[in-house]
Amino acid sequence: MNFETISVEVDRRGVATLTLSRHAQHNAISGLMMRELTAAAGLLSEDGAVRVVVLTGEGESFCAGGDLNWMKEQIAASREERIAEARRLALMLKALRDLPKPLIGRVNGQAYGGGVGLISVCDAAIAVEGARFGLTETRLGLIPATISPYVIARIGPSAMLRLATSARLFDAAAARDIGLVTAVVAPDALDAAVEAEIVPYFAVAPEAAGAAKALVHALSPPIDDALIEMTLTRLADTWETPEAAEGIAAFLEKRKPAWASDPTR
Repeated sequence: MNFETISVEVDRRGVATLTLSRHAQHNAISGLMMRELTAAAGLLSEDGAVRVVVLTGEGESFCAGGDLNWMKEQIAASREERIAEARRLALMLKALRDLPKPLIGRVNGQAYGGGVGLISVCDAAIAVEGARFGLTETRLGLIPATISPYVIARIGPSAMLRLATSARLFDAAAARDIGLVTAVVAPDALDAAVEAEIVPYFAVAPEAAGAAKALVHALSPPIDDALIEMTLTRLADTWETPEAAEGIAAFLEKRKPAWASDPTR
C-alpha cells in the first residue's frame, strides 16, 4: 500500500498500523489524506489477514484538525464545492467507523477538530498524558458539523454541547471522563497499553467480532445519508455567515476576531 499522507504496516499477527504521516503539519487532514484514509479503510476491510487496526499519528501530534491550505481552498470555494469536500470528510469517517475489524486509537498527542472526529470512530482509544483536545471550530465562526454525528455517538450530547459551543481545550483526563478515550497512560507506556488492548481480539472469531461491531451500530442512532446531508448543509450555511468570514480572516491574519472579548474586563 503506497500513500503520500499516511502509511499502513501489517505485522505477522495481522495487526495493521495506520499512521497519519504529515509530521511537519501535525498530521492535519488534507483533501489527499481524506482520500487516502478512505482507500486504506476499504483495503483493510477486505484483507482477511488483518485482525485489528491501530490508528495513530507520526511524531508528537495525533491530528491537529483541518489542514491550513485545505482551509484556504474552502474560503475560495463555492457552496457546492464546500459541501463536496465536507462530504469527503464525512465518508472518510464513516469508512473508518464501519471497518469490520476492531479499530484502536493510539492517541500520541494533541487532537483538535477533525482529530477528535478520528478518535470518535475508533472502538477504543488510548491517550498519552499531556495530550490536549478541543472542538475549536466556533473560534473560527464555524461549527463542528461533519464530525458531529460521530463525536456525539462517542461522548453524548451533553458533553458535545459544552465543548462545541465553548471551543474550550481539555486534557486527557477530561477526555477519559467523557468517554472520548478509554485510558490515559504515560508516553513510555503507550505501546504496552495499546498491545494490552489488542491481545483479547486474538481469542475471538474475526467475523463474529465484525458482526458484533455492526450489531452495536445497528442498535445505535443511525448515521445515514440523510443525517450526513443535514450536517453538510448546516456547515455550508455557517460558512456563508459574517462571523465565519471574520473568524477565518482573523485566524489567517493571526489576530483576534472582532467578536472576541476579554472576559476579565
